[in-house]
Amino acid sequence: MNILLISTYELGRQPFGLASPAAWLRARGYDVSCLDLTRQALDEEAVFAADLISFYVPMHTATRLAAGLVPKVREMNACAHICFYGLYAPVNEEYLRGLGVGTILGGEFEEGLASLASRLQQGAPNGNGSRKQPEPVISLARQKFLVPDRAGMLEPSKYASVVMPGGEHRVAGSTEATRGCKHLCRHCPIVPVYNGAFRVVEREVVLEDIRQQVAAGARHITFGDPDFFNGPAHSISIVEALHREFPELSYDVTIKIEHLRKHDALLPALRESGCLFVTSAVESVDDAVLEKFDKGHTRADFLAVVARFRELGMTLLPTFVPFTPWTTFEGYMDLLDVLAELGLSENVAPIQLAIRLLILAGSRLLELPEVAAMIGPFDSAALVFPWIHEDARVDALAREISQLVQRGDSLKLSRTEIFSHIRRAASAAAGNRAPNGNGSTAVKSAPVPYLDEPWYCCAEPMDAQFVSIGKAKEIVAKADQFV
Repeated sequence: MNILLISTYELGRQPFGLASPAAWLRARGYDVSCLDLTRQALDEEAVFAADLISFYVPMHTATRLAAGLVPKVREMNACAHICFYGLYAPVNEEYLRGLGVGTILGGEFEEGLASLASRLQQGAPNGNGSRKQPEPVISLARQKFLVPDRAGMLEPSKYASVVMPGGEHRVAGSTEATRGCKHLCRHCPIVPVYNGAFRVVEREVVLEDIRQQVAAGARHITFGDPDFFNGPAHSISIVEALHREFPELSYDVTIKIEHLRKHDALLPALRESGCLFVTSAVESVDDAVLEKFDKGHTRADFLAVVARFRELGMTLLPTFVPFTPWTTFEGYMDLLDVLAELGLSENVAPIQLAIRLLILAGSRLLELPEVAAMIGPFDSAALVFPWIHEDARVDALAREISQLVQRGDSLKLSRTEIFSHIRRAASAAAGNRAPNGNGSTAVKSAPVPYLDEPWYCCAEPMDAQFVSIGKAKEIVAKADQFV
């Protein structure tokens, strides 16, 4: 049986979400093709030959792109069974069923895909659009993972690389050591699926996956875990073993501010084992907004972590959701002032200063009466509950900032230069309020390492109404060619 696995977007990485299920399916004797539409054209022959076509949807952007391809794929091959799997599949089940998707798999999806393939091989009907499937829509089963099978995939050099402070580029690979998350942040899409659970990928599986990517040319590894310190002992054991085997290899991880505070004693182990930078979803420096998000940290915690990283000589890359229903001009200016005063303009990807909150199906934000009162009906095309800021000038500023970021990106301006433009625009929108501190827009910030494809946490992907830049813009254009 022929199986086609398709990724439409996975943060500029060689898709783990294709390589892992490919191992499970090939181990059972199936002919598996993997297609990454961020780097490859839609292969019509592969679509036509497939008995099962499965779209991997780990993010909002990926889901919208994949949904747009379903009519075209069904037109090319009406007999194939269509499956959506990944974090965003179960929360959008109703919409996807309406498109004719036959199977929805969320959580630990590899076993479900293997079961589906077996069922189809044994002659199960097509079932596209059916609301009944024997596989659980959400599985939190404790799977025994296989080493991801990356055969036939584009080499790591075709994907995002790490830009070093001196301008050198390092080829980056990626893997996962854990899935899910212990925490219940209100805006996070992981919560409706995992509900506070997380699962570990066996240490030797992770290390073997990294070995094959190093052999393919990777000099850096991105750990795609939602939070690397959900299982701190497990994670530290992996990176220490990794450093013993590949002492020149660097890596990066994502960790909550709350965990960086709680597990402060483990930070030197990260530094000494080759951690190049840590990404953390700070989201806001406004304690009231952080409380609404149920983030588990405060402004003071963020400031303490910045100070601790400076002390240790480590690099922190914060991410934000600056435009929310509670954003004010004063609050936005305060965020920029804090970043300026801390010298973090190079640490923050400019797109992070244009992100607008998405309220997704299943979001815990819907528990807040004020949110329920402000949103419109669910927009199935955009896959969000739309909201409009009560002050239209704030939404106008969000659009202006996203345009500034896009323009700065096209002109190849530095992060600090773009930050200065953003700060001036925000000051003008706020009635020419002078920045706090020294009042200068020429912020001095030391260069830092970063991935050359901007990082978007799946917890707060960009709003297509306002942000359409860089690689995501290219992906949308590529998808439009097909639909």
